[in-house]
Amino acid sequence: MEFHKGEKVEVCSKQQGFLGSYYAATVVKKLDTDSYAVQYENLVEEEDMSKLLIERVSADEVRPVPPRIKFGSGFSMFDKVDVFDNDGWWVGKVTGRRGSLYFVYFDTTGEEIAYHVSKLRIHLDWVNDSWVSSKRMVS
Repeated sequence: MEFHKGEKVEVCSKQQGFLGSYYAATVVKKLDTDSYAVQYENLVEEEDMSKLLIERVSADEVRPVPPRIKFGSGFSMFDKVDVFDNDGWWVGKVTGRRGSLYFVYFDTTGEEIAYHVSKLRIHLDWVNDSWVSSKRMVS
């Protein structure tokens, strides 16, 4: 899939310590056949924290923004979810619930942290130009 200037996307980090995280960005331009310049929505430059970070990323790290999916009864135990924390979406699995708080375990860090339901979304993978969930296919 090719992205164009101005499109909203997510960038999957492959850096150590950030594996399994996705960051909202806008395509600045396509640089060549396998890379883009993107401007992050929530990440800033280290030298000037008033400027949003613009970075070159590999095309295989870029995906469309996933669709919003509502689950009427909430999340179930062991659902794979994304949690919005530290300026990005982090992949984990639901391990418990207390009211509107969900406990999420992160394989990458071994931590279990409680989050309000508003910080969670069902995890979707972008595979062959389709959204795929452990629950069902999404068009």
